[in-house]
Amino acid sequence: MFGISRSALWAFGVHILTASGAFLAFLSIVACAEKDFRASFFWLGMALLVDGVDGPLARKLEVKKWWPHWSGDTLDNVIDYVTFVMIPAFILYQSGFLGKYASFTAAAIIVITSAIYYADTRMKTEDKGFKGFPICWNMLVFTLFAASPSETLSFVVVVLAAVLTFAPVLFIHPVRVKTLRPLNLAVFAAWSICGLIALYYNLHAPVWINGVIVASSLYLFSIGFFLQVLGRMR
Repeated sequence: MFGISRSALWAFGVHILTASGAFLAFLSIVACAEKDFRASFFWLGMALLVDGVDGPLARKLEVKKWWPHWSGDTLDNVIDYVTFVMIPAFILYQSGFLGKYASFTAAAIIVITSAIYYADTRMKTEDKGFKGFPICWNMLVFTLFAASPSETLSFVVVVLAAVLTFAPVLFIHPVRVKTLRPLNLAVFAAWSICGLIALYYNLHAPVWINGVIVASSLYLFSIGFFLQVLGRMR
């Protein structure tokens, strides 16, 4: 069709898949504006799923070969900033989860530090991990909502993650980092499944579900540092 091969069309379909994350972000914003935080987190979860599969598909279908003038990385970064940063910050603000003023302050901290982080060309490591907290605020804020710690502790966690954004501490990408990949993927899968269950219970899930969410979050948050200390990430 129009001189475009089927392979090229399939390859461009990956760009469309990535771009669909923008619509999922829009749905999440609408839900958050209506203070339906369960739906807002659900759409963020769908965007996270898209973000997890579009990269491997892009490499398999050789998107850069067929469409060299369309930057999948740029498209991905635009959507990631909205879904990983802006919407989680908006959820904190809109919900008043940390109290009125602390929620506003935390949201400001998140969007400003994350914008600076995106400008750092050194944020990715040689083995496809991240240097500094990789601004996964969607996962962190969801975990806070599920666990419901005190406002003070929640604010401390936000500040700590923001500080670690600029620290020489390594974090894994559960899909791309090869070291412990099967375990990392299993832990991420456990977090995702229990997250869906928590949404089913409207973020009032049984204690053991929230326990798995917290434990898997702590693992994903800290395993990169332990691998760094052992010299298995650089």
